[in-house]
Amino acid sequence: MTATTSVSPESEATSTGLSSTSETPATGLATSEVKPVVLVDNLWVRYGKFQAVKGINIAIPAGEVYGFIGPNGAGKSSTIKVLATLLRGFQGQVEVCGIDVRRHPGRIREIIGYVPDFFGVYEDLTAREYLHFFAAAYRIPAAKRRDLVDSVLELTDLTHKIDFQVDSLSRGMKQRLSLARVLLHEPQLLLLDEPASGLDPRARIEFRELLKALKEMGKTILLSSHILHELAQLCTQIGIIEAGKIVAQGPLEAIYQQIGMMRLVHVQLANPNPAIAAAIRLLPTVQSVEELTDRLAIKLTGESFPLEDLHTALVQQGAKIKMFQAEVMDMETAFMKLTEGITA
Repeated sequence: MTATTSVSPESEATSTGLSSTSETPATGLATSEVKPVVLVDNLWVRYGKFQAVKGINIAIPAGEVYGFIGPNGAGKSSTIKVLATLLRGFQGQVEVCGIDVRRHPGRIREIIGYVPDFFGVYEDLTAREYLHFFAAAYRIPAAKRRDLVDSVLELTDLTHKIDFQVDSLSRGMKQRLSLARVLLHEPQLLLLDEPASGLDPRARIEFRELLKALKEMGKTILLSSHILHELAQLCTQIGIIEAGKIVAQGPLEAIYQQIGMMRLVHVQLANPNPAIAAAIRLLPTVQSVEELTDRLAIKLTGESFPLEDLHTALVQQGAKIKMFQAEVMDMETAFMKLTEGITA
């Protein structure tokens, strides 16, 4: 089904030019003087009479990992397909690395790596043949292809499968091979649409560790997923979309503060003492201190209170700390609070 829009010729001409404004959209991320890798300004996508995306704004700086969260039909895949140059009939301004997606799709394809939620064709090739084929498609010189293929296979831990047919690989290995494919030309932006969909727990963990490695390499990544707790571990920014509209976005801490969520910190002491717990209860933003058998469970409100300050306060009260661990915040709870379970 082809995306269409009822944009007038005048507005079409306006929307295809590079944006010259530095205003920050009300629902968008704060922009800086450095142009973001991804800039989505008032994006609308329509399929016939169905409006899939309704005026969303996204800005992703270089080196950030942006987690795109939303139910099926919320508009995640449509937005990613626009960035991947697969949907042309949209309204709004969309740029990658300052390049207009609508006007220069060929240039965009040279600087992005797109992994859809399905593997695709070419399953009768071996992993070696598959990667050499795409290296040739990316116009990588033949003399460089062997070393390049070897390096991406090593990064994705698939060296031992180099001569196996793609069709014989597990789904998790196929997803890693897809990622190896899009890394061949060293893209500036990775677009990953539900990359862990359908993977078993071990394969999800392996894929997550691979994404962490790419994050440490400084790759800019837009990642959509339904596995919310894993996004909380990976992403520097989160965007929650429902019915085609962004309902919240920004750093995780900001989203948690927005909905008044609390942070739970587990502390194990070598010298447990009721006086220490009593003193901690008096600290700002500490909502409660529960004295469990082997540790203290300290609840902090959503207001800003650095964990290092809590650690320092414990030491000042004479605590000898054996374990100090902040519980991963509940992304599922945040999602449920911010959405209503409707689609576009």
